[in-house]
Amino acid sequence: MNPQTQSSRLQKRIHAIQHELARLGPMRPGCLSLQYRKPKEKSGAYYQLSYTYQMKSKTEYVPAELVPQIEQELAEYKRYRELTAEWVDLSIALSRLKMTQWKEARTAN
Repeated sequence: MNPQTQSSRLQKRIHAIQHELARLGPMRPGCLSLQYRKPKEKSGAYYQLSYTYQMKSKTEYVPAELVPQIEQELAEYKRYRELTAEWVDLSIALSRLKMTQWKEARTAN
């Protein structure tokens, strides 16, 4: 693939990621788990959200009625992390491509 085409492809995907990031809804980091007050009897179930924010571990209890909302927020955060990781990967590839083009142009002169 020629460098110009590759550069264009990388830039288009970065642009698509930026648009997808703009469409994300409310998000939060963490892991939601079902816990039991009496684990041996599996009774007294409750939901617990654990996460780290600003280098501090946090735990919050989540009412069962809010579990669907929290699961959606967790999914949005996961998608945010995936998209930003891909964006960084693509940006590195684009930067390397530009450096290669610059070096080739410099040696051609």
